[in-house]
Amino acid sequence: MAGKPTTKWIYSFGDGRADGSAEMRNLLGGKGANLAEMSNLGLPVPPGFTITTEVCTHYYAYDNVFPDDLSAAVDEALAEIEKRVGAAFGDPDNPLLVSVRSGSRASMPGMMDTVLNLGLNDVTVEGLATRSGDSRFAYDSYRRFIQMFGDVVLGVDHYLFEETLEQTKLDRDLILDTDLSADDWRAVVSEYKKIIERELKESFPQDPREQLWGAIGAVFGSWMNQRAITYRRLHDISAEWGTAVNIQAMVFGNMGEDCATGVAFTRDPSTGENMFYGEYLVNAQGEDVVAGIRTPQHLTLVGKQRNASNLPAMEEVMPGVFAQLTDVRQLLEVHYKDMQDIEFTVQQGKLYMLQTRSGKRTAAAAIRIAVEMVGEGVITEVDAVNRVDPAQLEQLLHPRLDPGATRNVLTRALPASPGAATGKIVFSADIAEDMSQKGEDVILVRIETSPEDIHGMHAARGILTTRGGMTSHAAVVARGMGRPCVTGASEINVDYAAGVMSIGGRNFAAGDLITIDGAAGEVIEGRVATIEPEVSDEFAQLMEWADQQRRLKVRANAETPADARRAREFGAEGIGLCRTEHMFFDPERIVAVRQMIMAESEAGRRTALDELLPFQRADFIELFRIMSGLPVTIRLLDPPLHEFLPRTDAEIAEVAKASGKDPKAIQATAARLHESNPMLGHRGCRLGISFPEIYEMQARAIFEAALAVAAEPERSVIPEIMIPLAATKRELDILKEKIDSVAESVFDAAGQRVAYSVGTMIELPRAALRANELAETAEFFSFGTNDLTQTTFGISRDDAASFLPDYLHYGIFEVDPFVSIDVDGVGELVTIAVERGRATRPDIKLGICGEHGGDPASVRFCDRAGLDYVSCSPYRVPIARLAAAQAATASKD
Repeated sequence: MAGKPTTKWIYSFGDGRADGSAEMRNLLGGKGANLAEMSNLGLPVPPGFTITTEVCTHYYAYDNVFPDDLSAAVDEALAEIEKRVGAAFGDPDNPLLVSVRSGSRASMPGMMDTVLNLGLNDVTVEGLATRSGDSRFAYDSYRRFIQMFGDVVLGVDHYLFEETLEQTKLDRDLILDTDLSADDWRAVVSEYKKIIERELKESFPQDPREQLWGAIGAVFGSWMNQRAITYRRLHDISAEWGTAVNIQAMVFGNMGEDCATGVAFTRDPSTGENMFYGEYLVNAQGEDVVAGIRTPQHLTLVGKQRNASNLPAMEEVMPGVFAQLTDVRQLLEVHYKDMQDIEFTVQQGKLYMLQTRSGKRTAAAAIRIAVEMVGEGVITEVDAVNRVDPAQLEQLLHPRLDPGATRNVLTRALPASPGAATGKIVFSADIAEDMSQKGEDVILVRIETSPEDIHGMHAARGILTTRGGMTSHAAVVARGMGRPCVTGASEINVDYAAGVMSIGGRNFAAGDLITIDGAAGEVIEGRVATIEPEVSDEFAQLMEWADQQRRLKVRANAETPADARRAREFGAEGIGLCRTEHMFFDPERIVAVRQMIMAESEAGRRTALDELLPFQRADFIELFRIMSGLPVTIRLLDPPLHEFLPRTDAEIAEVAKASGKDPKAIQATAARLHESNPMLGHRGCRLGISFPEIYEMQARAIFEAALAVAAEPERSVIPEIMIPLAATKRELDILKEKIDSVAESVFDAAGQRVAYSVGTMIELPRAALRANELAETAEFFSFGTNDLTQTTFGISRDDAASFLPDYLHYGIFEVDPFVSIDVDGVGELVTIAVERGRATRPDIKLGICGEHGGDPASVRFCDRAGLDYVSCSPYRVPIARLAAAQAATASKD
């Protein structure tokens, strides 16, 4: 051990008092802070102590070495537990056993390590048997400890222990662990110790203090294990936070039929319904429930009936304890003002609370809980807006299974996490991740999931397990990720070696297509038709409250009528980006586009453009109608011309026929237009400079469409014409002059006018730096952060996938800069452009139209930077609305 002394490494809790409180979660971690808080509330919490996150920081700063004075502090805290419990650590006759658990400030269920029943050895197990009067219980606890310690601390593969246990049950023709006798458990313990000797060439440690420090080191070490690193990356949790370690006197749910262990949620985490929701197991320890090794029983009669279970509910078999637990439910939810996820143990009829935390929940549940808690007077409307994670909303905004579609249901199991998904069957988390990266949709099928599967669960479209309940690892993690999940599908048999799952005499191999419905608990053969989502009344209410709070406007990126209508339904306040090139790929138009590109003269190009004009005008008329009274920002043609070139022989022949040219001439023209680096080549406003007739046609289509819609009853139009990829004021001057000239021509011919504005897309670092000059011409800026990120980093978005994972792994990038805006670099360019643009033109309109516009962290940046609006894909509009509201309320604090 090393390092300077500090005032306090350890905080004690239990027996109605604690050194810490819920406000100290940064120091004590979430678990330690809430154990302290429950103790202060007078709840029955077994005594223990928390080693702070500062020790974790020290541990990694000093090459896995603890502070000098930690050992003495642990001994002192351990002595306090001994005093409260009336047992002694390592005492052969009356041994104190403890649990050693992790606990970071952010909930990371199952990602770090835990050791239970620590303090048992060949001598103390006999003392435990004598004190409890139950040898079976004592040796069951000992085998659990050896297995957990062997796996977590000593690094012995856990499947070796599982194989031995399963073989023991097979040899005795037994099914459940609870069927094994004391002698059976003695034999298992003996075999487990042999496994450790065989694997490590050393005996299982018998010194309780050696065991304790091994477990403490393992828990701190698990902060940097791969599954924890992956989980932190997926949930934006900083590695610098560290974890605390909680050491607590053991209470036992496996001492007999008057003992139990369970997990509960104060409301339904899938739907948000205000009902007690949870599961328990008689004569078990906590990992049995979470791991899904045994199918748990329901806490309530309602839960039992809804899931058609034939196992008795706790409400039936332990009514007194259930009543106490119900009181605890009410107390905790009122105190924390949020839905709680609680863990408990019942030892010989007495209830003990082992954990409470804000429960992971689906998006639908989060919204319902927040809105209903406002109605109950528990939280305010602003609290409700800040209670829901904007990114979660994506779960609600995509198509769901059509209830009227034909479906061949293979089995029905537990609806662990709602939503529907179709994909190819995979049986390995690694394969799920690999196939997902190749663009394939997969369903991860496992007997049961473990924390090591976290990367595959994230990559999969949905998760199916044959074991486990509604509070198993698979269920909890899937709900937190927004993945559909079905658990406890016991009719399915999975053979990992053969790569096959079988049900009802039928085999389904890896790669076969299945659909799961996480809301109904159904596993369905093949693909099932989907329908558009329907948002709930609670969703609409939350969005109304969000709109009352936000400053930023939210627009949509849309160029089709379907996208524009969907955007309006989701609350978009206009179109922030209409990419006109997307309209050119229509089969009716692409030949004319290619003729225009292949033309060798301006006259030839204008002939082809005359064919395109009616199409473009009709497109814009439809968008202006849908967005009547709202701004529509139309970006003039941007991508390089090579994207439109004919590639196949059939396409070349088609263009040759339409233009009256020889196919070889078409091929030669295509070769001439080829560029080595087209994204930095002849594209954007450079096309407009070289071929002004292209932008003139588009401007004419915009103005003619605007006049047509403005003449319709009760309609108005707000056209905004955006010049892409400008780097200099002169580019804007040349093109704005041509746009204005077309406008005057159209207006004079029609005898009508409409107001319009001309602006530019800020996509190049030079444009950001010279924004003061550009603002002399541009009436608005729209930050195209997709290209601005590419040109700032010098990274091609299309090619970055080959090395971005390495950059994320080594911490070069905290997040993918194409997913969430790089605040330090790209963000500084945006800030500079905002300041310099407004210095020239104080009323300049400023927005963002890259995909960053729908990323909550990027929306927060846009609010701080003083932009006027964000624009994103239609399905992300509600996400941006909620994120903008949260950003506004944060800025008021």
